[in-house]
Amino acid sequence: MSSANGPEGTSHGLRRDELRDFLRTRRARLTPRDVGMPDAGRRRTPGLRREEVAVLAGVGVSWYTWLEQGRDIKVSEAVLDAIARALRLDEAERQHLYLLAGLNPPQAEANTTAEISPELQRVLDAWSPRPAYVRDRHWNFAAINQAAQVVFGYDVHDHNCVVTFFTNERYRARDTQWAVAAEKVAGRFRADAARYPDDPEFGRIAADLSAVSPEFAEIWARHEVTGETTAVKTIDHPDVGEMAFEALAMPLEEIPGHHLVLHNPKPGTETQERLERLMRHVRLVQAS
Repeated sequence: MSSANGPEGTSHGLRRDELRDFLRTRRARLTPRDVGMPDAGRRRTPGLRREEVAVLAGVGVSWYTWLEQGRDIKVSEAVLDAIARALRLDEAERQHLYLLAGLNPPQAEANTTAEISPELQRVLDAWSPRPAYVRDRHWNFAAINQAAQVVFGYDVHDHNCVVTFFTNERYRARDTQWAVAAEKVAGRFRADAARYPDDPEFGRIAADLSAVSPEFAEIWARHEVTGETTAVKTIDHPDVGEMAFEALAMPLEEIPGHHLVLHNPKPGTETQERLERLMRHVRLVQAS
């Protein structure tokens, strides 16, 4: 057990100090008029009083005072949400409040119908000639650049990353490490499914895929799981030969449940040169 002066004690004390300052500054930026309360006249300090926040949140004045003072008291998600509403916190501030109170923030609700912003689409286009795409929480392609389609052999019939991996023969023929990667792909999909236990779409996708892919069915039955967000993809392209990419999946905070997947040529290979040659040929063909 760490002492109060050890790393745990120090971090706990710093977190309480941060919590106190955070609540105080959020309270100071609001007026009674902002929250629909009568203004009781001149105030020695700006903003809401502690007792007003307590009333708005439906908690005891003493309890809220202790929370703002950083005392070691028990808090619940319901109470923190009530305080967040009372202080008019946005989503980022609400998550910050949870962390300062020592709780894991609730997972943001994934939006499976979110539109890809023009700014994000420009990122995908600018990443070319390197492959890139955005996938939603069910691993559906939400956006994709031309390089990903050309390199991996995706076409208009490919709508879901995990389904394509196990059923697209063109992609499978190009992936020189397909058998090794299969277990990791299925494992990452299962790990994502566990984040949304009430979402039946994961089960539907897995059931449908198991019915048409014996390899997926066998891996899925073993309950393989992995949390890796990086991978190396080696592609034997029929036009330019072997290319190796380092792939990185990054969550998009502004679109909960979505990931931006970027592929970068692996150093020490001829991937960059072959990729540029391939995409240059594609542009010439399109222009002719």
